[in-house]
Amino acid sequence: MSRVYVLKTNPETVLDDYARLLKMAGVSHSLDPGRTTILKDNISWHFPCLGANTTPWQLEGVIKGLREQGFSRITCVRNKTVVTNPFKGEKLNKYQPVLQKYGIPVLYNFRDADMKWVRYEPKGEMLALDRIFPEGIFIPDYFMGKNIVHLPTVKCHVYTTTTGAMKNAFGGLLNTKRYYAHSDIHKALVDLLMIQQEIHSGIFAVMDGTVCGSGSGPRTMTPVEKDYILAGDDQVAIDAIAAKMMGFDPMTIPYIRMAHERGLGVGAPKNIEVIGADIRGVNFGFRVGVNPASGVGRLLWFGPLRRLQHIFFHTPLVYLFILGSFLYHDYFWWPVKGRKRMEHLRTQGRWGKLFEDYSE
Repeated sequence: MSRVYVLKTNPETVLDDYARLLKMAGVSHSLDPGRTTILKDNISWHFPCLGANTTPWQLEGVIKGLREQGFSRITCVRNKTVVTNPFKGEKLNKYQPVLQKYGIPVLYNFRDADMKWVRYEPKGEMLALDRIFPEGIFIPDYFMGKNIVHLPTVKCHVYTTTTGAMKNAFGGLLNTKRYYAHSDIHKALVDLLMIQQEIHSGIFAVMDGTVCGSGSGPRTMTPVEKDYILAGDDQVAIDAIAAKMMGFDPMTIPYIRMAHERGLGVGAPKNIEVIGADIRGVNFGFRVGVNPASGVGRLLWFGPLRRLQHIFFHTPLVYLFILGSFLYHDYFWWPVKGRKRMEHLRTQGRWGKLFEDYSE
């Protein structure tokens, strides 16, 4: 039996609620306070899109809670993607003032001065990564022997139905060519969880559901205020409960089911004890959907064009797809739809107003 801790919160008490959540969830028992703790935030998009990215109050509340539980050595590690600028993202999502306030250093897994990529030989049997990367699996040396706290949000994902704690390791542990793993994304996430359990001194997740993302995530979504926060040390269980709250059957989602079957965590809700808020009747009714960019991706990664993906993604042709995705998301979807949705949250939503209160 695994446990997931869930609280209902509001903008006035959210920082204290996050600190209370970490204490309830026993973070000081799941992680070693004497070791360095990595905060792995989630910037799915550099634009300030609530529901898609770690929220500033999530980041601040977790830092506050960790400090109160005796964690003094805390760092934040950030990654980039082929279509996301982490420097723009940390500024627009208002992380910088939070990290400066608490004196938390930021490291980047793509900077040699911060960490090196080293070949890692997993102890457990891999499902896909050893085949996807036949030249070897390389991970950042900085991650080894340290605690990690994942900071995902409650949201949908066009390739994996939902995305959360397990998917949050994708950007941290794999380099920018991780798109090679998309056609076997579910198996890759299970492999990454196994690797995490081998290299980290402790793993914990704190998930923000104050504003959740419904639709063709992880970027082009509709933000929905739901006022929940979740935490736990079982990455499979917290993803399963978040999926159930969104309206999905967790055990029909391959990455959750496979991780459960391999004993890496508990994915069956009947074997997960939820402590805190009563969520038995919660069903957000979320749907994933498809946008033009993700529709092309589905054809190439999972559809009839899959057999041609080596030509498209392992040659310079990949830059055409990267450019197309960048132009669609940044120069069409965000100015036409995304900015308006965020503006509505800022003027009409309680969490959008709190976002505005964080100085840039």
